[in-house]
Amino acid sequence: MGPLRLGVNIDHVATVRNARGGAFPDPLRAAEMALEAGADGITAHLREDRRHISDLDIARLTDLLESAGRPLNLEMAVTDEMIGIALKHRPHAVCLVPERREERTTEGGLDVAGQMELILPAVRRLRQAGSRVSLFVGADPGQVEASAAVGAQVVELHTGAFCDFLREGRAREAGAALDALRNAASQAGDLGLEVHAGHGLDYETAPVLAGIPQVVELNIGHFLIGEGIFVGLTAAIRRMRAAMDAGRAEIAG
Repeated sequence: MGPLRLGVNIDHVATVRNARGGAFPDPLRAAEMALEAGADGITAHLREDRRHISDLDIARLTDLLESAGRPLNLEMAVTDEMIGIALKHRPHAVCLVPERREERTTEGGLDVAGQMELILPAVRRLRQAGSRVSLFVGADPGQVEASAAVGAQVVELHTGAFCDFLREGRAREAGAALDALRNAASQAGDLGLEVHAGHGLDYETAPVLAGIPQVVELNIGHFLIGEGIFVGLTAAIRRMRAAMDAGRAEIAG
């Protein structure tokens, strides 16, 4: 069982900045605070419509994290434009995600099995540039198997359904979703894939995912940025770090 890492997604600091225009609040400052508070790396999603993170943000984050010796996880769609940006900046990691203009947030996982002809060459180019390639997928055996087949090194399991069911008090559905996540993580580990997880995680759900031994990284953003409004970003991240560590300790002990 590997150590559990926390990646903090700072997208929605940029959302607040863009609502008013100008330079504040600065996502770069949020990244610096996150690292100081215990984050292991920073995640940022450069969307095609640039609704939050901008190209300049990615350039600045790349410089910051290279200087700090910490990883940048660049989330992006599988398009020629985005692949070109990733090849220019060569972040530590690239997570390929589905993207639709009308969605508020990433809905569901990437259809790797149905888009292998598109995804395989993208994975190959990104890996040749030195980036570690992750695919954001649902807890589906076919998608996990396809992720290994196209040469990805990592799968990030979409945890949104489990989190929603648990939050709504739908225990049976939450249990089934959690079983699916556990099975997908086990399958991915057997296929030699590193396993990450993310989407919708909070103080209650993150420790549960931390209890899956194959999961080595949780990527959390919206909840932490929202919680930071009330308690401060540093306090929110430290509490999340403690909750994750407690969840991990349960299976280690």
